[in-house]
Amino acid sequence: MRVRVRVRVRVRVRVRVRVRVRVRGVWSDVPVHGDDQVDEGVSAELAALLRGAVDDRPVKISSCVCGDCAGRVFSLRFDDVEGGAERECSGCGAQAFIADSAEYWEEADPCVLECPCGSEEFEVAVAFTLSADGSVRWVTVGARCPEDGAPGVCADWKINYIPTDHLLSMV
Repeated sequence: MRVRVRVRVRVRVRVRVRVRVRVRGVWSDVPVHGDDQVDEGVSAELAALLRGAVDDRPVKISSCVCGDCAGRVFSLRFDDVEGGAERECSGCGAQAFIADSAEYWEEADPCVLECPCGSEEFEVAVAFTLSADGSVRWVTVGARCPEDGAPGVCADWKINYIPTDHLLSMV
């Protein structure tokens, strides 16, 4: 006797992965969301730091690149209270605000980012934390010293308005 059984199953899967990343000779588990987007120009150390600095939502991590000379090393001024950052290209001196920083810069009290090794030049990347509808909710700025490789987060701020698509290109 043969019995045919049809089963219809609905499965909802939430993707959450942990990736092992080697940062300065040490392997560490970095939580990665299935919808994360990381630009090719972002170093593994900086991507791991920024991913670990934000909550469980998906992120888009973008490397800062000078629009004038395509340089990737900057000095950085930031205000971690008001939230905002301005970068200056070490190659040509061009300045640019990160995300919506220009809107709040007059109220800011910025300081210059300096590495413990004394360097004031950094590889800079920005993590945009995304909501379920893809809009930006948080901006987190990270920097990595090319002299000693030390990464750090220097500023982050909440975005309380929509639309926010324009922010993704303002790195």
